[in-house]
Order: sequence, then C-alpha cells, then structure tokens
Amino acid sequence: MLDAAVAVFARRGYRATSMDEIAVAAGVSKPLVYLYLKSKDELFAACVRREAGALSAAVRAAVETGAPPDRQLWSGLLGFFRHTAEHRDGWTLLHGHARSSGAPSGEEVAAMRVEIVDFVTSLIGSAARAAPCGPRLPEDEARGLALALVGAAESLAGSSLGGREAAATLMNFAWAGLGNLLTGVTWAP
Repeated sequence: MLDAAVAVFARRGYRATSMDEIAVAAGVSKPLVYLYLKSKDELFAACVRREAGALSAAVRAAVETGAPPDRQLWSGLLGFFRHTAEHRDGWTLLHGHARSSGAPSGEEVAAMRVEIVDFVTSLIGSAARAAPCGPRLPEDEARGLALALVGAAESLAGSSLGGREAAATLMNFAWAGLGNLLTGVTWAP
C-alpha cells in the first residue's frame, strides 16, 4: 500500500491525489486503506517517514567507515545518488511534494535533512581533526560546508547526470576546496 501511495503522490502531488487512486494503485479497497491509515494526511506522513528513513540509512550505510576522508565523502555521495536514482518516486515525494507548501510532513523532511547535514558535518569535522594542519575548522564552518554540500547534492539528484557522474561532479567541485581547507589553505578576498 505504501509503495502504491508513494508512486501516486510522486506523480500527482499531495493535493491532487485521492485515496481512491491509491486504493486502485494498491489493488485494495478504499475502506482497507482507511483501516490501516486513518486519513490521507496519515498516509502521506507514513510515506514520508519511510522514504526519509530509507534515504538517511542508505547514505549512512554507504560511507566507508575508517577510509580516508575523500573516500568517505565519495562513498556517501554514491550512496545518496544511487538511492535517489533507484527510488525516483521516493525522492520526488521528499524533495518536491513534501517540501511544498500545503503538504503535511514538511517537518519530517526537514528533520531528515538536518540528520544528513549533521552526519556530513561530523564527517567534515573528523576529516579536519585528522588533517595535518590539525582541527582548525570551527564547528559552524564545518556545518556551513555540510549545508552547501547537501544542497548541491539535492540539486544534482534531479539532474540528468547518472549516480557516479553526479558524485564525481560534486567531488570535483567540493573536494578540491575541502582538500585545500584541510591542509590549511584557505581562500581570502
């Protein structure tokens, strides 16, 4: 039922989707949909929770713990892009419809994003502490870098680039700067 709901919500959006459409797509009766999930809001929220949890888990599982920082970033990005490519409807639901005004569960998407940003911030912080120049990267700067990286990844997820190509593009964009930053080379006006 959730698979069918995610597909219909992704295709039509929250407001345009009816419980009748979801029941038909799931091959069940409308009363059965209401038996498990009391309302369209609850069904949408369940879909968002499931998709957000799956995306977050995919990114975390993909990161090669103990690998050099660039390898951790690369593997995390690959995990993100693979998951969004393999779960297009889930990504459309999270990135498009759940974030739009009027849709319930925007807070849940925001919470998932904060969780991913926190995770990336910790990876950047760990990389800074392990770098030859020491832990000179302030926490708020590491968080700003993580926010920029997550935003860039979200933007590329909707592009025509494939998973490896999108990850390589973002590595070329981000790592040259992060790599310099971790060795103490910063840009100054």
